Amino acid sequence: MYSDATRRLRLRRRIGPASVALVSCLVVATLAACGESSRSDSTCDGELGGPGPTYITAWFHDSAAVSAETTTLREQVSAFNAAERDVQVKLITLPLGDYARQVEVAAAHGSLPDILDFDGPNLYNYAWSGKLKPIDSCVSTDLREDLLPSILQQGTYADRLWGIGTFDSGLGLYVRPSILTSAGIRIPTGPSDAWTVDEFTGVLQRLREAGFQQPLDLQLSGENREWYTYGFAPTVWSAGGDLINRATYREVDGFLNGPPAVNAFTVLQQWFAAGYVVDPNTNDAFAEGRSPISWGGHWVYDRYTTAFPGDAEVVPLPNFGNGTATASGSWQWGITSNATDGDAVWRFLAFLLGPQEVARMTGANGAVPATRSAVRISPNFAPGGPEHLYIQQLEDGVARPRPQTPVYPALSDAFARAFDEVVVQGRPVKDSLDAAVQRVEGELRDHQFYPPPAR
Repeated sequence: MYSDATRRLRLRRRIGPASVALVSCLVVATLAACGESSRSDSTCDGELGGPGPTYITAWFHDSAAVSAETTTLREQVSAFNAAERDVQVKLITLPLGDYARQVEVAAAHGSLPDILDFDGPNLYNYAWSGKLKPIDSCVSTDLREDLLPSILQQGTYADRLWGIGTFDSGLGLYVRPSILTSAGIRIPTGPSDAWTVDEFTGVLQRLREAGFQQPLDLQLSGENREWYTYGFAPTVWSAGGDLINRATYREVDGFLNGPPAVNAFTVLQQWFAAGYVVDPNTNDAFAEGRSPISWGGHWVYDRYTTAFPGDAEVVPLPNFGNGTATASGSWQWGITSNATDGDAVWRFLAFLLGPQEVARMTGANGAVPATRSAVRISPNFAPGGPEHLYIQQLEDGVARPRPQTPVYPALSDAFARAFDEVVVQGRPVKDSLDAAVQRVEGELRDHQFYPPPAR
């Protein structure tokens, strides 16, 4: 999800928009011509090419923070190769911090693997620039019906499906019920009765009176700037706004700096100024018992419930005026423009999307299973499970994908910078958001507003 966006932006600014367009054409040199309709040919025709096994290469990000993902994927590749005679997979893992740069370099040299994993919001830029093939022809009706709607949303760009994930994400507030109950604070039971902003501000004040000087941990200590957009764009959505006009993906002014965004950022700034928020240089305030509320995702569930068995619960984010909202999206797979046999690649993806394999991966990384069949066999996420709220949010439209546009890396970078300026540094809200708008509008103009690929 992450800060490599900055590197991509600097690269584009150095080489200029004309060169970007040329590189985009070179990247898809295997197609008849840049932008021609051949780029939308069916990726899967139902037949494997040639006699003997087809060998495909897969790239996967390797993160020390979630090493169980890599270990599990290696086991899945071994199991697939042992059971499959017609397709064999070679897995290559690359360090997360350098991953996006490696993808860009490989694309520029025409050396992408057959199958690539990438953070969800990067899909739109990858699809636009010709790095991916659409996979509509590969996905069966039964699988489409099994996938969570958020997975299909995340993988869609320009009315085509370009990517698919084996897991999604969950975002909410982690609370200590024993502490809230002793302070006389009600605990929301679901999205329909989330705390209002005013109510939540009162909750923070009561917790301070109960002895917690900084009762709210916003998880600001890490270097992952994408967390700012993933974690706090929902405050703008909940206030009734958005980061960009999703009808056209051309207008940012009046959205990223519109009244809902200003209102949401002002509230966050006020919480920070009042001292309710944990110092950004401090780690693990919730797990160490210093803050009874943490704004966090599914990835902290195990750590928090281990720290406080039976006394850590997930509730919805506060309602900023138009109902609670939350984010969706995580890492996914795509078939690259270099793949010569889409059916061979899809056979491997279909294996990873089987309910047992989805459950195996999400059991390792704690993420939300991508399919309903896997949810049913995952105790934490099934109805009545302690993380079922995440499924509710993904199924019922409370969770939203980040803007589905190739300009997303620039948009996220601008949002994160404004968040740091406004919330952490206390700068004027409107000024910072206006500057963010100018940066994104410059990217849009430089790329002729990212015309979608021809069908």
